[in-house]
Amino acid sequence: MALPLSLWQSMLLWLLLILYSGSRDLSKVAQHVAEGAPASKTVLIDCFAGVGGNTIAFARSGRWKRIYAIEKDEDAILCGKHNARLYGVDSLISWFHGDCFDIIKNELKPLDQYSVVFASPPWGGPGYSTDPIFNLATMQPYCLDGILDSFRQFTQGIALFLPRTSDLKQLANASHSLEKVKAIHYCMEGASKVC
Repeated sequence: MALPLSLWQSMLLWLLLILYSGSRDLSKVAQHVAEGAPASKTVLIDCFAGVGGNTIAFARSGRWKRIYAIEKDEDAILCGKHNARLYGVDSLISWFHGDCFDIIKNELKPLDQYSVVFASPPWGGPGYSTDPIFNLATMQPYCLDGILDSFRQFTQGIALFLPRTSDLKQLANASHSLEKVKAIHYCMEGASKVC
């Protein structure tokens, strides 16, 4: 069961964990991140943006003054820009080509107090779907602790999209310095989803 929204909105430090199972309803994810973020957070940074699915959903939510999408794959960025134009949200999104950790640290640092970082990091291949419990310490190419340590140097507003079988003990241990952690469980299309 999710926390009452008023409690969630009052938190200064938070981590939203979105645990994936099957197909995604991106607008639902964008809505929960938008509703959960403190009002003072007006910028969304989508790390590992890919071809823009989440980025576009965030832009369409109407919640953010600006979306920054970061992706290493230049071809994916071209597709993302094309997709954003198709959805009419290209003017709300700035795209960055490169490593998200470097870009946040060096180019977006002035936005830290206004930002929420959303990350759907690579999980290291299809093994996550067959593991009864997904080990976030061995997630490749970035482990959970490395991701959180880097993002916490920038902001305490962090939303992660992870496999639904992620080890909850690892999540609890990794988020020890945050005041609150919120996980949302969805049931969509007959499948279990946790956010």
